[in-house]
Amino acid sequence: MPPTRGEIADGLGLRNRQGIDQHLRALANKGAIELAPGISRGIRLLQSPINSEGLPLLGRIAAGSPILAESNIEERIQITPGLFRPQADFLLRVRGDSMKDADILDRDLLAVHRTSQVHNGQIVVARIGDEATVKYYRRLDHRVRLEPANPAYEPIEIDLRTQELTVEGLAVGIIRTGLQRNQ
Repeated sequence: MPPTRGEIADGLGLRNRQGIDQHLRALANKGAIELAPGISRGIRLLQSPINSEGLPLLGRIAAGSPILAESNIEERIQITPGLFRPQADFLLRVRGDSMKDADILDRDLLAVHRTSQVHNGQIVVARIGDEATVKYYRRLDHRVRLEPANPAYEPIEIDLRTQELTVEGLAVGIIRTGLQRNQ
């Protein structure tokens, strides 16, 4: 659990909590953390030390665990994260054809930039319970609609007042893992 600003100030022996805010904003501007406005413990680390060893390829994501927990990592793929914009933090192997009309195919490796700050119409990795899904993101008030790019599939509707949704990141590219037949 991330610390509060007060806990950071106490831990560093500082009295001026405005100084803590300035440092946190500077870290956010450099891309090291993400700040969720209005949330007491709204600090999220963005940079991962594992990038120097290649991008982690994630398997099934356990409920409640951080997406980059070691138990979720199947292997590390030697690829430069900076090939993608914004920079990729991890890879997911695509299962299924719900995004085929967006040219995201079964068995592709999806490069993902870790962020919860996304906009309508972007392709995101979202977690609902212990399942991750790749869909177009659309938000209207307290509802989120995760839309497939294949008419054979139905959108997923989430009421944020009663259901939990975690946006794990933004799709920033794909790596095609082999020749595949068009279906």
